[in-house]
Amino acid sequence: MNEQITRHEYIQELAILQQRVSAMGNASAEAIKKAMQALIEKNKPLAQQVMDEDDRIDDMIVEIENRCLLLIAKQQPIAHDLRIIATGFKISTDIERIGDHAFDIARTTLELPEGATDTQEHFRFIITLADCATKMLETAIHSYETADITLAEQVCRQDEEMDRQFAQAFQECSPLMSKGAAGVRLGTQLLFIAHFLERIGDHAVNIAEWVIYLETAERIRKAKK
Repeated sequence: MNEQITRHEYIQELAILQQRVSAMGNASAEAIKKAMQALIEKNKPLAQQVMDEDDRIDDMIVEIENRCLLLIAKQQPIAHDLRIIATGFKISTDIERIGDHAFDIARTTLELPEGATDTQEHFRFIITLADCATKMLETAIHSYETADITLAEQVCRQDEEMDRQFAQAFQECSPLMSKGAAGVRLGTQLLFIAHFLERIGDHAVNIAEWVIYLETAERIRKAKK
C-alpha cells in the first residue's frame, strides 16, 4: 500500500481485508471436513494432508494481521472502518485456532488404534458434533460475509445444543473406559476429538459475536461455562 491512499482505495483495502478473512474461514471449514472424512474413512494420508495444509491457514493470518496494522497506521480509522479492522483481526484469530483444532483431529486420527472406527456405534456422536460445529462455523462466516445479524444470533443460540451434545458424548464414552487399556485409550482419544469439536463451536460463537459488534457497535458475550 502507498504511503497516501485515496478514500476509494482505502475502501477497496477494507473490502480485500474482509475477503481474506472470509477465505481463511472457508479454508478452516474445509480442513474440519477433511479431518472428519479422514477419521470416518480411516484415511491416514488425508489426515496427514490436513496437517500439512495447516501452514496455509497460518500464513493467511499473518497476511491479515499485516493488512490490519497497515490500515491502522496509514489511515487512523474511526467508527465502522475501525470496527472492520478490529473484527478482522479478532475473527482471524478465532479462525486460526479452529484450523489448529482441525490439525488436532487429524493428528488424533493418525494415533487411533487399528479398527477403532470399524463400529460406528463407538463414534456416531463424533459425527453429530462435527456436523453441528461445521454448520455453526459456516453460518458464522456467512453472517460475516453478508453482514447478517440474524444469522450471527442463530449461531449464538446453537451453542447450548453444542454443549448438550458434548455432554452426551462424554456419557457415551464412559462404557469404553471399562474395557481395559485399549478401551481407555480409544475412549480418551474420542473425547479429545469431541473436545476439539466443542471448542470449534465456541470459536464460531466468538465469530458471530464479533459480527454483531461490527454491525451494531454493541458487544455481547456468552455466559461463562
